[in-house]
Amino acid sequence: MSNIQAEKLTKTYGAGGTKITALDHVNITIKEGEFVAIMGPSGCGKSTLLHLLGGLDKPSEGHVLIGGHNLTDLSDDKLTELRRRKIGFIFQFFNLIPVLNAVENAALPVTLDGVKPAEAKSKATEWLTRFGLSDRLVNRPDQLSGGQQQRVAIARALVADPELILADEPTGNLDTRSSDEIASLLRDVSKQYGRTIVMVTHDPRIAAYADRIIFLKDGKVVDEAVLEKKNGKSAEDVVEKMKALSD
Repeated sequence: MSNIQAEKLTKTYGAGGTKITALDHVNITIKEGEFVAIMGPSGCGKSTLLHLLGGLDKPSEGHVLIGGHNLTDLSDDKLTELRRRKIGFIFQFFNLIPVLNAVENAALPVTLDGVKPAEAKSKATEWLTRFGLSDRLVNRPDQLSGGQQQRVAIARALVADPELILADEPTGNLDTRSSDEIASLLRDVSKQYGRTIVMVTHDPRIAAYADRIIFLKDGKVVDEAVLEKKNGKSAEDVVEKMKALSD
């Protein structure tokens, strides 16, 4: 059974002569445990699609199914509950709370969901340790490198054991080495822990870590590429496709 289905997903803004179609009848299916990258020119609808998949915005037409749940049919409370327990979010700028240390930041989603502080910190510590941060548990964000901060953010996204991880340009604020480390870590999260990951990225090299790439242009899905493995040729193929879409 598919983990995510988007059917005729459309998002428009304005009306009449000022109407803008950000997403135009998009149909996609993402299997459980799949790592999918979304690419396309600036303004093509990548982030809009991610926001609709995560229930952060409502479609003008169409619907999103996650684990059989139709997001458009859920009340605000049920949608909030689903996002909190079934979906983890990773952002370009980390969005960590400056006054909290690594464990406290990573534990925040389950702490807000009513999990006892000791249990929440235990779960956060487990993920941070898996990500090589056992010696940085009590460090605040300003005491961590960009790559370390993003590892904390990934641990935060996983602490509630969600089925789906949505990542919006997760390497966009990192240097090349840290970007590769984070992309590799996301692939491990998908393959070792069975999480479904949908990642928006502008970087072909980072997209090449995914199992499949969906290409958008002018709010529509125009192509996709299945990658057998992360290698230089795959990255080169993605670069050529991006060039074609930009023409």
